[in-house]
Amino acid sequence: MHVTIFSARDYERPFLEPALANRHTVHWRPEALSLTTAELARGSEAVVIFTNDTAAAPVLERLAALGVRYLAVRAAGHDQVDAEAAHRLGLRVSNVPEYSPYAVAEYAVALMLALNRQLRQADAQVRRADFRLDQLLGFDLHGKTVGIVGCGRIGGVLAKILHGFGCRLLGYDVAPTPELTRRYDLRYVPLPELCAAADIVSLHAPLTPASHHLFSTELLARLKPGAMLINTGRGALLDTRAALAALQAGQLGYLGLDVYEHEKGLFFADHSHEPPADPLLAELLAHPNVLVTGHQGFLTREALGNIAATTAASLDAWEQNQPAAHEL
Repeated sequence: MHVTIFSARDYERPFLEPALANRHTVHWRPEALSLTTAELARGSEAVVIFTNDTAAAPVLERLAALGVRYLAVRAAGHDQVDAEAAHRLGLRVSNVPEYSPYAVAEYAVALMLALNRQLRQADAQVRRADFRLDQLLGFDLHGKTVGIVGCGRIGGVLAKILHGFGCRLLGYDVAPTPELTRRYDLRYVPLPELCAAADIVSLHAPLTPASHHLFSTELLARLKPGAMLINTGRGALLDTRAALAALQAGQLGYLGLDVYEHEKGLFFADHSHEPPADPLLAELLAHPNVLVTGHQGFLTREALGNIAATTAASLDAWEQNQPAAHEL
């Protein structure tokens, strides 16, 4: 099968190449999939896309016209795909629902600790031979209340980790998992109650029309004053302008983001030699109690290996005219 991989990055190839070797003819494209770049898939039966590619209806229509029959999303989130349009066009779509919940959950904890213990500031001070501790006060995670919004695979692993720290756990999910309550004493509560009680809130919900800007001005105002908010889920779960206002007002004490609602066209590329293109992000980064990273929470050897294996399994199944294990 001829396969075009969009948004291909060098760090993926050592994992994808052996997984696809000798079974598929692969065309590596660094460009993101869009209506403009869809033509690059000409001659391919399948395309493989990532988080910030665009698979809206017009793009899918163009792919179908070019003879593409399969679309593999090499990530868990698939909100960038118009699934209704794909089904209408006869395109079969798969994703990678569980590549490594440990990667993202551990990264969320890393953001919590880095913010709490002022690691950005501490590292910068030491590099200029300033060893004072005056501005580096943190707090114990032990005994703190952490609210987990989205208690699926990643949220469940996070609950396990934070239970080990000795945290009190609150959860919010449209489909609660009683096992988390039994094993980690996680208590499911309404979202406003979670916000009012939690010292730290960590977002792991999928992005849907209902969850878009779930954390807006109203819900941010319900946070305990000085609380920490972590988002390693989807950028648009958080209204960034509302978060900036909450930071400026002192309502929000810490903000850690590995995803950003305006990351498309910005993340996964080097813009260091260009003028700043996003004034909102620049305002966020001016705050010492904000830590932003470029959507790297998934980036572990284990996760990349699982993504490659699952993506290859979908393509292999389709080549044999079989359903993929994780079709949408």
